[in-house]
Order: sequence, then C-alpha cells, then structure tokens
Amino acid sequence: MTGSSAPLDLAIRGGTVATAADTMRCDVGVRDGRIVALGDDVGPAARTIDAAGLLVLPGGIDSHVHLDQFQGEGIAMADGFRSGTVSAAAGGNTTVIAFALQRRGESLRAAVADYHAKARGEALVDYGFHLIVTDPTPGVLGQELPALVKDGYPSFKVFMTYDDMVLTDRQLLDVFDVARRENALVMVHAEGFDSIRFMADRLEAEGRTEPASHAASRPEVVEREATHRAIALAELAGIPIMVVHVSGREAIEQIEWARRRGLTVHAETCPQYLVLTAADLDRPGTEGAKFVCSPPPRDAESQAAVWRGLAGGTFQTFSSDHCPFRYDDAAGKTGPKARASFRAVPNGIPGVAARLPILFSEGVVKGRITLQDFVALTATNHAKLYGLYPRKGSIAIGADADIALWDPERRVTITQDLMHHGSDYTPYEGLEVTGWPVTTMVRGRVVFDGGRVVAEAGYGAFLPRETSGRRASPEAG
Repeated sequence: MTGSSAPLDLAIRGGTVATAADTMRCDVGVRDGRIVALGDDVGPAARTIDAAGLLVLPGGIDSHVHLDQFQGEGIAMADGFRSGTVSAAAGGNTTVIAFALQRRGESLRAAVADYHAKARGEALVDYGFHLIVTDPTPGVLGQELPALVKDGYPSFKVFMTYDDMVLTDRQLLDVFDVARRENALVMVHAEGFDSIRFMADRLEAEGRTEPASHAASRPEVVEREATHRAIALAELAGIPIMVVHVSGREAIEQIEWARRRGLTVHAETCPQYLVLTAADLDRPGTEGAKFVCSPPPRDAESQAAVWRGLAGGTFQTFSSDHCPFRYDDAAGKTGPKARASFRAVPNGIPGVAARLPILFSEGVVKGRITLQDFVALTATNHAKLYGLYPRKGSIAIGADADIALWDPERRVTITQDLMHHGSDYTPYEGLEVTGWPVTTMVRGRVVFDGGRVVAEAGYGAFLPRETSGRRASPEAG
C-alpha cells in the first residue's frame, strides 16, 4: 500500500492481477503515472475502473518491430510510428522497441537522429530503439557505437543475410567486441547469405519464381548453420547473444546445444512460427506473398518444437517481428518486380496487434503455457533483457502503470479491421482466438479502449535504456 494519504488518480478494482511470478485478486492504485498501491482496498481515487471478471496484466512489450524503415527504392513500409503504435495498443501493448537502421555509407548517429524525427509526436505507446549496424567502420566501432550505448541504446542488431545488410564473420566479431566492452546485447538475424543466394539462383534457373520458392530458398539448414556460426563467433568474442525470430527445430537444437556447453544464448520466437506454415506461401496466384517473411514459417514438426521451447525455457521472449507492407500495392507485396520473382517480394508481415491474442489463446487457453509464462514471454523478460526493468514489464509498486485489461473468455475472429495497422491485410485473417485485450493504458492513461483510440498521437515517450551491467536477468524473479 502507498504511504501517502492523497487520493489516487486511478483505482483498478476487482480484477485478477497476474505477473511473471504470481496471480492474485487485488486492486491497483495509480498516481502520477506509476503504480503506488496494491491491495484489497487501495482507497479513494479520482477515477475507478471496474475490472471484475478481467485479467489485469502488464502491458505487452514488443521488442522487435520495424516501423518507417527504409526497404529499398520502390518499396514502402506500411506503418510509421503513428499507425504502428496504434496497432500495438490495439493488441494490448504499451511499449515497442523499433529499429534505427544505419544505411551503408551513413553515420549511425545520423540514423538515430532520423528515426527520432520520424517518431517524434507520432507514437501512442512508449518506445525505444535498437540499432541496426550495417557499416561497421572504424568510426562507428570506435566512437559512435560506444557513445550511443551510453546514451541509452544498449542493443543492436546484425544481419547474416540480405545484400545491403550482411556482415562478414570478421565484421560480426568486430561488432561483438564492442558489445563485450560496452556491456551491450547483440541481436542476430541468423540465416546464411551465400547459402540463400545459391538456393535462390537454382530455383530461378528452374523457373520456380512463385512465393512458395521463398521458403524453399531458405530451408531450416540455412538457419541452423547460421545459428551455429553466430554462437561460435559469440563464444570466441566472449559475449551473450540474442538469436531472433527462431523458426523451428534445427535452430532450437543449436541453441540448446550451446546452453549445455555453458554459453549464454537468448532466443526469441514469433507468432508466425506457431500458426502459419510453409504451405501458406503456396496459396494460389500471388496470395502466398502475404506470408513471405524470413525465416519463413516451417512445418507442423517445427511448430511443435517451438511450442516445446516456449514451455520449456528455450525462448526468453515472444515478439511479433512486425514488418508490414501492403499487399495490393505497387510499392508492396504485388509490385511488378515482386510478381516476377519471389526474391523481390518485400520481406515481412504485420503482427504487432495479433501477437498477444495468438499466444494467449493458443498457449494459455489451450494449456501449453501458464499465465505466468505468458507474462514473462510478452512483457517481463523483454524489460529485463533490454534495460527497461523494473520501470516496465510488471505490475509492482513503483513501476509505470502500463496495464492491459483482458477478457480471458472473449472469443474473437481475427480480421483486418481489428488490427488498426497500415497494411491492407493480416496474415492471421480468420483465426479464432479466445482472450482479448479490452483496455490498454500507458503510464496510467487509457490510450485504447473498446476498439478505438482514446489518447492523442504523441503521448508515447522515448525510453532510454540501461546497459547490461545494470540490466536484470530474465531468469531472476
């Protein structure tokens, strides 16, 4: 309970509060945007929300979203920071961490300034930035990266594929060495560049240019090899890493092998690897382009392996990898080049609004994971790994009042109009889920309620984050 006798700004009464450790029936008291009281009766408040019959959960933290990110000439991403964060709030999320992409030949510091300009005055929920390092020049490695880590950007992503992003093994080691010195966390997109080029060239030579060939060009062995290589390079450099968007059994085996050897390898997976398969890319005509992402969805066996990993601790975080494009658009999934070959289909799918309902329904409701697992995988572990805990990620005295109220029994069929994103489709169209976020509040203010935005764009605040030297472990607490 709070020690102050001043009335609360807000009391959430009668709900069931869940954290990564406990579930309890209690009221939540909020003052000045923070949680100041938990108990049977938190006292008088200027405003009361009746949460009877609802779950009171920490707002989701989606630590892997792409917004307003350059994709190449003639390609347009469907979400900027306004529509992307509205979609996040619609799905029960209160924080997103997007990416500030360094284009080759560009200053990393200039890239960060550019993304701040894109986000300023636009975001509905709180946000931070990971850095994407594509050009690790001596100036970037020796000056910009260390300074940016100290300024609140303690995580950066590197790519082992894509023409304009791939780093050599030596470049990866150079970036890893900066992370070691600065206590930063490196996120790795683990797919082998040359292996994919070899497979894609062969498929095109055979006349196989349809969207399904995207999955055929990136079989699990490509992800497995790169995951093993990333782990080996991280061991050599002496750092932990985060392997992002792990799609299936073979990469999981590499991560579990590394942990048995005592290495610290964190792992993330996404909803597309739970409810989509490679068969979705083989839909008639260009329909399969809606499901093109990397790594691609796999098969039922790999889906089962991902579920085992979610329940058994292989994965620390569950993110959306929200990377939205429009389908019926010359700058999107069905542009002239995309129709000619799978290699030109913009790579990514929308999912920030669907992430939490899919995991809640398929995981908690169906008994695959516990409610505590759900909170850890969608909020608490993100905060701990990425330097936002204890301010974010839990319902506790002193934490920001980032809260999502859930109706655990509400049955919903996912449709495009429920996603509130800039894309013109959802890959999860028609999926029936049980459990839905009905109210989302950021720092004690309701921003999305009853299917509509109720706060102004720009309410979301930028979040500088802590380095790993002060970062809580996801295994703690």
